[in-house]
Amino acid sequence: MIYEIKKYGETVLREIAQEVDKIDDEILEILDNMVETMHSAKGVGLAAPQVGISKRIFVCDQGDGVVRKVINPVITPLTEKLMDYEEGCLSVPGIYKKVQRPEKIKIEYLNEKGESVTEEVEGFLAIIMQHEYDHLNAVLFVDKVSPMAKRMISKKLQLLKKETLKEKK
Repeated sequence: MIYEIKKYGETVLREIAQEVDKIDDEILEILDNMVETMHSAKGVGLAAPQVGISKRIFVCDQGDGVVRKVINPVITPLTEKLMDYEEGCLSVPGIYKKVQRPEKIKIEYLNEKGESVTEEVEGFLAIIMQHEYDHLNAVLFVDKVSPMAKRMISKKLQLLKKETLKEKK
């Protein structure tokens, strides 16, 4: 099942997501549907709040055929070295801006089988995982852009929020 992707301005994107207590059939179905939704939207990552589900879950696929289903993640930066990457977001369509993030991270999470996973990740996958992790903490990539970039996109963001709220009525 393909979920509707929530857009900038919807309150669920600004709520801190809840821990997953147990991995049951409902959670497994949500994960599968999120992967299907992400691929359908041609995205590389998708967090549960983006589909209106306030749970600490995200999925990602950097295009190497490995789909990760991530539950209750914890991220620790492994370097102070930052990299710039032009990011976009399925919930903030049409806006792409550079964001600085740690180049290398450690991520600990549960997979869909309930197994504990620890990975050291760098490059593009590290960007994706940090971007999706931010969604779980009610942070959008546009919150992390430089003040000048923020000014450049503020009108677009206002319009997007207005459209989103109009569609909700």
